[in-house]
Amino acid sequence: MDSTTEFSEFNYRNAVARALSQEMRRDSSVVLLGEDVANAGGVFKTTVGLLDEFGPKRVFDTPISEQGFLGMAMGAAMTGFRPVVEIMFSDFLAVCWDIVANQIAKTRYMTAGQVSIPIVIRTANGGGVGFGAQHSQSVENWAMMVPGLKVVAPSTPEDVVGLLAAAIRDPDPVLFFEHKALFASTGQVPVGEHLDVLGTAKVRRVGTDCTIVALAAMVPVALNAANLLAGVGIEAEVIDLRSLVPLDIESVLTSVAKTTRLFTVEENPRLCGWGAELVSQVVEESFFSLDSPPVRITTPHIPLAASRSLEEVQIPTAEKVFMDVRRILER
Repeated sequence: MDSTTEFSEFNYRNAVARALSQEMRRDSSVVLLGEDVANAGGVFKTTVGLLDEFGPKRVFDTPISEQGFLGMAMGAAMTGFRPVVEIMFSDFLAVCWDIVANQIAKTRYMTAGQVSIPIVIRTANGGGVGFGAQHSQSVENWAMMVPGLKVVAPSTPEDVVGLLAAAIRDPDPVLFFEHKALFASTGQVPVGEHLDVLGTAKVRRVGTDCTIVALAAMVPVALNAANLLAGVGIEAEVIDLRSLVPLDIESVLTSVAKTTRLFTVEENPRLCGWGAELVSQVVEESFFSLDSPPVRITTPHIPLAASRSLEEVQIPTAEKVFMDVRRILER
């Protein structure tokens, strides 16, 4: 993009439909299916208007049978379509994980590249809205550990459009995690066709004293924390990973070489969160760049509460990030 690029304001929710309509107009092989995506416009209203524009042969509702319609979508992908499948809540990936992890993820490898699966699985991820333990999990780390899957989690409407378009055009299966707590957030999106690149992080704030790495809804948390830190003389650099597979470790290493301190802000439960892998790679590649041990700021390893007040205690906040970073840097 250059200085002549025009922008329009979208909220994160409407950016999903904007990306889908862009790609469905461009490529007639793109079809959308899932529970309530057609007539209702999606339970989170992310697919409003698509049935009217593209009709019931390209946008259609499915029964409540995740294994069934994911298997159907896999077959469609094997025969020339580019299905975009909605799993209503990311927690529900658990009921169709065999199709995702054992079939969709492995078919290209097991056929020596003869069969590709260009499928995008969209799903509403994360907490912060009081939906309780079975509808609030952040499960992107489940997908990160499965070879053959790409994993994307945008934090802004612009990235929703650009990264979803890139995911749809990708020849491999992509899990695309849309964060429920971000649906109402707004931002500028380029007018006209917008296409981004998978596996590229963005520096959201430049700083010199520490690196804070975040994903999805934790990006605005990290940015708010960085503003608080600036008030006490600490300049934090904030990196939005945007995707976990491919993982842009080079951007993180470059930042850590400058700041010498690393913090991750994760909504995953602490055990085996994505930050553990990130920290491991940084320590392996740039141990002597670090002036202190990396710090992971996470949710505790317990189910999320339905109570909003309890949930707010569990999920990292800007104030918690501020206090943890300040404690380390002011030792």
